[in-house]
Amino acid sequence: MEAIGNAGTAIGILSKDGVVLVGEKKVTSKLLQTSTSTEKMYKIDDHVACAVAGIMSDANILINTARVQAQRYTYAYQEPMPVEQLVQSLCDTKQGYTQFGGLRPFGVSFLFAGWDKNFGFQLYTSDPSGNYGGWKAAAIGANNQAAQSILKQDYKDDITREEAVQLALKVLSKTMDSTSLTSEKLELAEVFLSPSGKVKYQVCSPENLTKLLVKFGVTQPAADTA
Repeated sequence: MEAIGNAGTAIGILSKDGVVLVGEKKVTSKLLQTSTSTEKMYKIDDHVACAVAGIMSDANILINTARVQAQRYTYAYQEPMPVEQLVQSLCDTKQGYTQFGGLRPFGVSFLFAGWDKNFGFQLYTSDPSGNYGGWKAAAIGANNQAAQSILKQDYKDDITREEAVQLALKVLSKTMDSTSLTSEKLELAEVFLSPSGKVKYQVCSPENLTKLLVKFGVTQPAADTA
């Protein structure tokens, strides 16, 4: 749980036309080479993605397990695995590691974003004990309680995807330990339906992220809170 509390914040917001995931990349040392690939957001299947907070080696094992389960379901039934069923299956695996001596629980929390024909767009969280729950807006990682209280205050049921992005960036700007919000410290991903009705997972490029930060005026959170 301590590893999750020290990990970069991740925020998920459910909107009427998609799900938005925003994560904070924590740079522990300036000597570290910055990764070009995402470290907070992962695609599990065409219709499901996740954001992680905690021990990354544990997360990689669980993400690979989820990917295999999703593909096996598609192979067996010729349709995508329902989002909640996938989350529940992964949480069963996590719960198994809390039952026996000599095993430690997986030190990672997840935000799952997805769409299926049963319930449309969905957002779930899961913790190391295997608990999961559906949310309209949720935060995991460092400062998650402060982020959750701002989300509770500002979330509206009929929020659009663009408004959800704005809200997520605003929340992150107010809860991050860093003094400035830049595209190097952030990752943003969205799950939405394309005009043809196909589920699309899209990761925002650093250039577009910088434009969004300027557009929504959240580049300097230190000035906002002063």
